[in-house]
Amino acid sequence: MRNWIIMACAGLVLSGCNRPAGFEVDNGTFGNATLNNVQMMNGERGYAEILGERFAREVPSQVNFAFNSAQIDATAQQILTQQANWIRQFPEVRFRVYGHTDLVGSPAYNKSLGKRRAQAVVNFFAARGIDRSRLEALVSFGETQPLIQTSDRERRNRRTVTEVSGFSDKYRSTLDGKYAQVIYREYVESAVPPSALSLESTLGGSEQ
Repeated sequence: MRNWIIMACAGLVLSGCNRPAGFEVDNGTFGNATLNNVQMMNGERGYAEILGERFAREVPSQVNFAFNSAQIDATAQQILTQQANWIRQFPEVRFRVYGHTDLVGSPAYNKSLGKRRAQAVVNFFAARGIDRSRLEALVSFGETQPLIQTSDRERRNRRTVTEVSGFSDKYRSTLDGKYAQVIYREYVESAVPPSALSLESTLGGSEQ
């Protein structure tokens, strides 16, 4: 009986070794680069789809507006700055901004207001150095896609949502077989450069 308990405990300990190194740091996603590369080559997943998932996971994708306004307030500016910083990492990627309203007002007016909100976000990004050719402002009325079903004023319905929409044609050829290099660019750039490794090896050898 004692031997059985020891073996069971050892099995539990060893089962924890099946996780890839760094699992606790990156939630197990960075180690999937090889799998994603295979899925890309097989056409199972799109670069934009996976990058879109990452964008939605790493930064807030929406901001809210005051009633009957397209002005970007201080809270929205903080969120949009996070979005802009993320967007600048990937010059290959195009984005869409969807404008929404609540249900107060006519459909025609809400269409115009939603468009102005989306355009305000695009202008915010452009003012921070993001090429307008990578940005598209779209509109969706509150009547079409409200988060909260109410005919009254509702701030959560007065929003814009930023999403990855695809890749620029001029960069498309650079993506072939380079999923990890593009999607995880900042991880790659943060690695120790080969020259530094060579220098470290040389110094280490001279001490011996």
